[in-house]
Amino acid sequence: MSRYANFRAFYPFYLSEHSNRNCRRMHFVGSTLVLATVAAAVLMHDARWLWLAPLFGYGFAWIGHFAFEKNRPATFQQPFYSLAGDWVMYWDILRGRVRL
Repeated sequence: MSRYANFRAFYPFYLSEHSNRNCRRMHFVGSTLVLATVAAAVLMHDARWLWLAPLFGYGFAWIGHFAFEKNRPATFQQPFYSLAGDWVMYWDILRGRVRL
């Protein structure tokens, strides 16, 4: 059972787990590479590119957590909310609501 009633309740916790700018930057780079990888797979009509998406997404994020944030990624406790939080944070960075 989740300790958060919904994503709206989870997202402030998610942001608190990403207080280090370098960690957020690593997430942003990884998420950008995920989007680029999916775009490459679609444009090249070659699904073999897609294996790189989770490698980039999780790899960069986890490096950010272990090297800079010094905490355990929320993915291990809340995988679905954490994935959603990644993309909401990405969008918030693009809109200037979260600083890089």
